[in-house]
Amino acid sequence: MDNKMTFRVQGSTENMTADLNANGHSITIDEPENMGGTNKGPDPLGNMLASLAGCENVIANMVAKEMDFDLKSISFDIHGELDPRGLMGTADVRPYFQKVDINAKVTTDETDERIQELKEKTDARCPVYTTLEAANVELNATWEKA
Repeated sequence: MDNKMTFRVQGSTENMTADLNANGHSITIDEPENMGGTNKGPDPLGNMLASLAGCENVIANMVAKEMDFDLKSISFDIHGELDPRGLMGTADVRPYFQKVDINAKVTTDETDERIQELKEKTDARCPVYTTLEAANVELNATWEKA
């Protein structure tokens, strides 16, 4: 039995701007003007961090239901750091994030111990988080009560 999920993004590009469609939703990815873009949307790396926040939220809500955890909301502040020499072509510098810091404020009446349990289960099951982890990105995640 094949239980695989598939995802598809389609679209076209012009210069630095990519106008894409994912499951009926329009997404514009661009670069700021100082990078040669027109700033019509987030840059690809900012979009990746937004995907991380969105994915962590989805998985946290799934896990919260399983744990009978009273999750009202989560606010995220995520910072990514990379050495731009890698994307500029320096061979011995990786072109992707070296480090990502995730600060999550969880609105709940649950205990700090339960918040940590939610965080650990979420991080272990979030496809975006685990992809970054598999790439040896240094992930520093802090979840605390809002």
